[in-house]
Amino acid sequence: PSMDRVGRCADYLDLDVPVLGICLGMQFMAEELGGSTHSGEYGGYADVTVEVLDDEDPLIGDLAPETRVWASHADEVDEVPEGFERTARSDVCEVEAMSDPARGFYGVQWHPEVAHTAEGEAVFEAFETICENW
Repeated sequence: PSMDRVGRCADYLDLDVPVLGICLGMQFMAEELGGSTHSGEYGGYADVTVEVLDDEDPLIGDLAPETRVWASHADEVDEVPEGFERTARSDVCEVEAMSDPARGFYGVQWHPEVAHTAEGEAVFEAFETICENW
């Protein structure tokens, strides 16, 4: 995956529906909306302990105080866009998750869809609830 091959991702940000960016999706969202990314020092995939910073966050708040995830850190968000809050961090990456509930935009650096992520299904269930309440 690369920023050069994200296709029509920007179109989804204009639909007035909740959006969940996973890994490259979060990085794309950050750059498209005024934040920034950089190449991560850690590199490839690894099992990481993520500290949830906001136990009220609609997407990952229920995972507080921490959760184990499977993540790639080849690229990372280093500055969240205006309107977003950093909602999780780790020893590997300062922005493991970000949220802008007012616009329905959420992002996670890790991969909730894989078995190696301890509470990945909970992330999707929370996003489903966000969508139902939109």
